[in-house]
Amino acid sequence: MNYTTALRPNTVKRLESINSADILVGIPCFNNENTIANVIDMVSNGLNKHYRGARSVVFISDGGSTDDTRDVAREHELFPWQEKIVQIYRGIGGKGSALRALFEAAIILNVKACMVVDSDLRSISPDWVKWLLDPVLEKEFEFVAPVYNRYKYDGTITNNIVYNLTRALYGKRVRQPIGGDFTFSTELAKLYLEQPVWTSDIAKYGIDIWMTTNAITRGKRICQSNLGVKIHDAKDPTVSLGPMFVQVIGTLFELMEDNEPHWKSIERSTTIPMFGSTEDKEPEAVPIIVKNLINEFKVGFQQFKSLYRDIFSKDVFRELERAAKTESRTFTLEIDIWVKVLYELAAIYHHWKSDRVRLIRLMVPLYFGRVGSFVNRTWEMSSVEAEVVVEQQAEAFEKNKKYLVEKWDTIREEPENFVEQC
Repeated sequence: MNYTTALRPNTVKRLESINSADILVGIPCFNNENTIANVIDMVSNGLNKHYRGARSVVFISDGGSTDDTRDVAREHELFPWQEKIVQIYRGIGGKGSALRALFEAAIILNVKACMVVDSDLRSISPDWVKWLLDPVLEKEFEFVAPVYNRYKYDGTITNNIVYNLTRALYGKRVRQPIGGDFTFSTELAKLYLEQPVWTSDIAKYGIDIWMTTNAITRGKRICQSNLGVKIHDAKDPTVSLGPMFVQVIGTLFELMEDNEPHWKSIERSTTIPMFGSTEDKEPEAVPIIVKNLINEFKVGFQQFKSLYRDIFSKDVFRELERAAKTESRTFTLEIDIWVKVLYELAAIYHHWKSDRVRLIRLMVPLYFGRVGSFVNRTWEMSSVEAEVVVEQQAEAFEKNKKYLVEKWDTIREEPENFVEQC
């Protein structure tokens, strides 16, 4: 059903009875009974430590959890001067709908800042509250993106796709464009809420990159806050890719369509202000099996070989074919080829008006191959050392942006046998 609001009537009454607040902290959740209490506790302690004089509301926006997430959230006590709301949001299942409820609550309460944190965090501390809220409350920024010390194989979609494209396209070095912990102003919440996206994939998994990109392209004052080490329920990408990959990449490509005049005018990127922690610790390791990654690439290449030959340039296809014949221990899919792969796919997406989801699914084996290559190159490196490789990759995307524009402006017709071969 296409709801006009993500809030339930009793929640609206509760918000109206609260009337106004200075700070709203949103916690989107779904089946997080093992971690939600710690997140609520750290948020409550952070508000007490840093903003005791402010009126604060903690809003747990739940997606219909089938475990005890909501019961745990309701029973966990806050400091007496803090308000708590626990609600099952209305609308399409996904984080976007959870955030829609928070946007509406921020507007009803007319808060000075709304902070959002993920519900699966194990490393959150009370200081996260200050690091995320201060730039909006004290320095007049409108959007605060997170920066984490993440393990080198955590966040592979961000490291190999989202960071690179966001930086090259929109000219801002936002290191975690799909980070789950951020802060925004009420005015920005109004802008988000006005847009007709709440029956689309953005209401599922594409919300974070959509919010970041809109903040950039609308000229909002943005910054980053270093939150230190992030420990959460990270998973092996070959096991847990799921629909998130298709929806996040689809949103990225759709945003390119919507913002074409903007990103075509950007020639280079700039840094943005950084606040928060100065701590630099090696994060907790995330398990990853490189042989599985490379095997997924090879199997996918054999399955889609004829399609890859049809849609990619000769240089790219030749390198993909070479990589598919390489042993796992020496496997490489070089940065320059990966740049061309993503830029060519974005251009193809632009010209094809049908079967776009199938096109994105063709990326999955290639993404596995790039991650496998990254793992091989950085296996002996610390996470800090591996970050240098991530930055080199991002620079390659910037350097070769003209290649994207060239491909974008060259019409590509969809092969007649595309659907059958997929």
